[in-house]
Amino acid sequence: MSMALIETVNISQKYGKQEIIKNISLKVEQGEVLALIGPTGAGKTTLLRLLDLLELPASGHIYFDGEEVNSSKKLRLQARRRMSFVLQKPVVFNMSVRDNIACALKWRKEKEPAISRRVDSVLELVGMTGYSSRTARTLSGGETQLVAIARALAVTPEVLFLDEPTANLDPVSAARVEEVLAHIIGQQKTTLVMATHDMSQGQRLAGRIGVIINGELLQTGSPSDIFSTPQDTRVAELVGIGNILSGVIANRDNELVTIDVGGGLIQAISEHGIGAEVHALIRPEDVTLSPHHDTTSARNTFEGRITRVFPVGALVRVELDCGFPLLAVVTRRSAQDLNLAADKKVYASFKATAVHVIKRWN
Repeated sequence: MSMALIETVNISQKYGKQEIIKNISLKVEQGEVLALIGPTGAGKTTLLRLLDLLELPASGHIYFDGEEVNSSKKLRLQARRRMSFVLQKPVVFNMSVRDNIACALKWRKEKEPAISRRVDSVLELVGMTGYSSRTARTLSGGETQLVAIARALAVTPEVLFLDEPTANLDPVSAARVEEVLAHIIGQQKTTLVMATHDMSQGQRLAGRIGVIINGELLQTGSPSDIFSTPQDTRVAELVGIGNILSGVIANRDNELVTIDVGGGLIQAISEHGIGAEVHALIRPEDVTLSPHHDTTSARNTFEGRITRVFPVGALVRVELDCGFPLLAVVTRRSAQDLNLAADKKVYASFKATAVHVIKRWN
């Protein structure tokens, strides 16, 4: 087992009486891309500042490359020289793009021609070669962000921290910054830790995701772990599972269980025993609607009455009452074909394998 590049053990952070980070233990491996996702105000920025050693935790320990760094200022400074941080609203100096990027290298006492070569190579990396003599303050938001990323990469950090890299950008600039990040991830072996409230961005860029809500790290795992098997209802709500039904396991036949959700019986695959209190999570896009009771292969088919139909972008969300509430998502085309409208009767079906069962803690 390789040693993690950064490791935190039970770190907490308080501002005054308010606990912002609660007992977080996290490992960041060399070369990995980790996205910290969570709602605004969840503590993502504070956690980044702790990992970047800009702040010391109120309690707990931080290790960088195997050494405990919170107790020694010297070790912290040495570690920080191996890291770079791109702020959510990056600051650029009122000088050329080239000089902005060279700054960091000059502070580190690098010598010219080496500085020039390095500046050229990071400008090329972020696709800003033609901008080197432009005054940095005349750039657009997206361009400023790319210059900030180039400046952070100029010092060849082992870890790059990014706080909400596309939060303040229009969609076109955001896509461009994201493309550059994907390119950097592909080209460089830099370890990258980014905070984002954009779930799908975390999913697209990161190999591993950590979910932070109210200062707690609730789950870490691959994007598919987080999005398809959330381990906590708060994570499920954040990633938009849609249907979270509380019930009790009433019956089991090998791994096939029957869950009593109050207004109906749902069949699912689970290892939990009879009597276990659980949540059944079903993604709305896994629910199929049809006008007749078809003999489908799906184990779960319920007659339902539509309570509400509302379009969201290219899709239509359909709320049903099947004795328990159920949400389905269909394309506009199939909403028209099925002539979906409030009060209409339809059949909703989903496979047993589409139900994700987690234990109820609360």
